[in-house]
Amino acid sequence: MPIPGTELKLVPSHDKLEVRLKGPNVFPGYWKQPELTAKSFDDEGYYMIGDAVEFVDPTRPERGLLYDGRVGEDFKLLTGTWVHVGSVRVAGIDAMSPVAQDIVVTGHNRDEIGFLVFPNIEECRRICPHLPPDTDIVDLLLNPAIRSRVAQGIAAMVKKGGGSSTYPTRAILMAEPPSAEAGEITDKGYINQRAVLTRRADLVEFLHADVLDKTVITVHAAA
Repeated sequence: MPIPGTELKLVPSHDKLEVRLKGPNVFPGYWKQPELTAKSFDDEGYYMIGDAVEFVDPTRPERGLLYDGRVGEDFKLLTGTWVHVGSVRVAGIDAMSPVAQDIVVTGHNRDEIGFLVFPNIEECRRICPHLPPDTDIVDLLLNPAIRSRVAQGIAAMVKKGGGSSTYPTRAILMAEPPSAEAGEITDKGYINQRAVLTRRADLVEFLHADVLDKTVITVHAAA
């Protein structure tokens, strides 16, 4: 629920609700950056934070709102189906636990969803106790036990159904962690999906190549 004095405006965005803010506690604009300020506020003075929300109970709006991902992160597959990145990302992290520390969702203007997976290295080492503790990260991530856990997670998402916009068919574990200096981590400590996709565009192409490399983990809906 908004705190006293704060106004929320909900704006339909595809099949989501974008939330915008106004109030004495909301900053009036960026210092000496009028163009950026103009892009950040709508014509009624509401700050466009880029988040989507949903009602806890649509029949009882007084119960409040829940976070529903980032509006700007969602994309369409070639089928025309929207991929809701926030929900797919969370489902993927849960399905691939404890291997996946975070996930970046790929597939914009493609037939299928892919995952760039930031692994939890400590948990990966626990899954492979037979390996020396100083095993190189690249070798660790190629271990069959780790790859199998990821494949099982993808298969579980496929089994739940929901169509091609709700699960990946391919994933790759990344040895390089997200870079705060490159903007891949936001000030709030979240993964910046767009920045990762931009900085690692070559890896996205590699993931979605017609001929897959052995490092790419694949599971198809027919599996």
